[in-house]
Amino acid sequence: QVHLVESGGGLVQAGGSLRLSCAASGIIFPINAMGWYRQAPGKQRELVATIASGGSTNYADSVKGRFTISRDNAKNTVYLQMNSLKPEDTAVYYCLFQSYSQPGRPFNYWGQGTQVTVSS
Repeated sequence: QVHLVESGGGLVQAGGSLRLSCAASGIIFPINAMGWYRQAPGKQRELVATIASGGSTNYADSVKGRFTISRDNAKNTVYLQMNSLKPEDTAVYYCLFQSYSQPGRPFNYWGQGTQVTVSS
């Protein structure tokens, strides 16, 4: 079992920056992936960025060049540096932990979500 604790959300003006953190605890398998999804009011949850334990990353087109995902494997923590924030980035951001106890068979754990609000 994995427990996730998110932090770093808040209110910021357009053009500003925020840094989200998500720390995983519990049974951590060495092969895993962590990432961030977000859900805006009236919209479905969408991928923001992911990073595998090996370091490979994936970003949504809407955040490329503005957001940077990173991780500290020693701390089992993933970060999302968000720069040049736009009002359309406003959403609840959820941390995702994908645990690979078996090859090709991940199990997803979700954080409680942290609110990011970007004002114009």
